[in-house]
Amino acid sequence: MTTRRAVVTGASSGIGEATARALRASGWDVVAVARRADRLAALEAETGAVAFAADLTADADVEALTAFLAGSGPVHALVHVAGGARGTDRVEDGKASDWRWMFEANVLSAQRLVAALLPQLRRAAVADGHADTLFVTSTAAQAAYAGGSGYNAAKAGESMLAHALRLELNGEPIRVIEVAPGMVYTPEFALNRLGGDSQAAQRVYEGVEDPLTGEDVADVIAYALNAPGHVNLDLITMRPVAQSAHFLLARGPLWPRVDDDA
Repeated sequence: MTTRRAVVTGASSGIGEATARALRASGWDVVAVARRADRLAALEAETGAVAFAADLTADADVEALTAFLAGSGPVHALVHVAGGARGTDRVEDGKASDWRWMFEANVLSAQRLVAALLPQLRRAAVADGHADTLFVTSTAAQAAYAGGSGYNAAKAGESMLAHALRLELNGEPIRVIEVAPGMVYTPEFALNRLGGDSQAAQRVYEGVEDPLTGEDVADVIAYALNAPGHVNLDLITMRPVAQSAHFLLARGPLWPRVDDDA
């Protein structure tokens, strides 16, 4: 049986790094892609994932990645985790530079990768039965919230890209999977969004019992990719139990409402 190979973006930290580790642990070959070469080198040394440093908002870097993959083996899965948020401004106060970056990082990077790698995914599907594309979006793609408009728009755009791609690939054995996490505690997401303010970033998670971790999301990604090839998990929405909806978050211990007189 052919060892399947996945391209995992955003692999230098958080969900992307955890995904690279989870897929390696379940027998996949992994090409780990991110901008920070030093982080990728450490991941490569520890897990055997192949490091490839690239900025996915740059056409030349995507072209270089495409050429490397074509010359080094088949591509059975594209796992697009890279992206992010900048700022919590109201619409009227939003910075065009932040919105532009979010659209580039979340939507255009996904489009670039699909356009570049789909021929390789198709060849892998011919040889080995099926191939996969998987996009990590966010519950921010599903419902707006005050101060989230730029990120809402970017992640909704990425989600719509996945929905349209699934329709366009109808009739081909290529799965299109979307994983939409709610609150995930990672070392960098809130910190980057809040301009490096570590205290503000910690307040995001303050009092929340067991927010999701990168490893939780990676486990779900690995499950979806390792499911039988005819099974497509179109959309997986996952949240911590403390977060019933993006606007309803319990801070403090979770405890059953018990009637002591019952």
